[in-house]
Amino acid sequence: MIEEALDRVSIARLRHDLFHLCREPLPFRKANYTRPGQSVHSLAEADAFICGQLEAAGYRPTRTQCRVQAFRCDPTRPLHHWYSPPEPGDPVFAVANLEAVRTGSERPEQIVQLIAHKDSMSWIDSPGAHDNGTGTVALLEVARALAACRLRRSVRLLFCNEEHTPWTSRVAAAAAAERGDRLAAVLNVDGLDGKSDEDMAAGRLLQAIGYSTDEGRGLAEFAAACAARHTPELNVTVFFKERVNDDDGMFINEGFRTTIMNTGSWPYGDSEYHLPGDVPERVDLENLRQSTRMLVATILEIDRAESLPF
Repeated sequence: MIEEALDRVSIARLRHDLFHLCREPLPFRKANYTRPGQSVHSLAEADAFICGQLEAAGYRPTRTQCRVQAFRCDPTRPLHHWYSPPEPGDPVFAVANLEAVRTGSERPEQIVQLIAHKDSMSWIDSPGAHDNGTGTVALLEVARALAACRLRRSVRLLFCNEEHTPWTSRVAAAAAAERGDRLAAVLNVDGLDGKSDEDMAAGRLLQAIGYSTDEGRGLAEFAAACAARHTPELNVTVFFKERVNDDDGMFINEGFRTTIMNTGSWPYGDSEYHLPGDVPERVDLENLRQSTRMLVATILEIDRAESLPF
């Protein structure tokens, strides 16, 4: 079953979705930008596309409304970190968390949680292809690959927003804690294929898996072992992520400690990180395909295990 699911990961679909969300028709995915002739902001347009793709794959996505503000731009800060807090009187925007679930047939209460933020930078005009167009389209392709699989445990996909404030993964994590969800594993997918110019030029296929807790370390090492078995083309590293931040950190803060972040490199090496040059043409689609295959393999190995293997 695993190899059949991996074979369903399509580089053509990954490319199509990436260019749709990061080039044409959507140059950006942010609440403070509306394309000429459109009645909703570009992040809402991205939401409609994502929901349409999930529905076509057989899912029934749900929306949770959240309120955010755009970051302000402060070019006196370090180059890749120009974002600064909004002023209290700055506009407030309505955005959404999108969730889609495949319910397991035997242990539905045990949930493998996937996360990707779908927005691009609110403080500058950047396509946000690596950060995090890649994670967004990878989760869409994971959804398609799993659609034909009989799952024992449940898999939940969360498409949230991190380049506005506050981060809307906090809403989803708090709701999961309030419900008493049993999250068997949490995988944050952010910045897949983001690597240095040197690694890009050399065609190196990279994946870095970060953990911030002892429980997360076990999951990270398990995911790396899955990569060795199913996607040996990837050069995988496991690293300790000292800061409990990003969308994975929001779940750790709510008590879900078996949590990791999947990214392209660590320290994050993309020279166009948080800049207008983060365009889809720079994405190594084969690296993205192999990283997506690794995610599918990890999910399915967790699913088929009698007891959680980490």
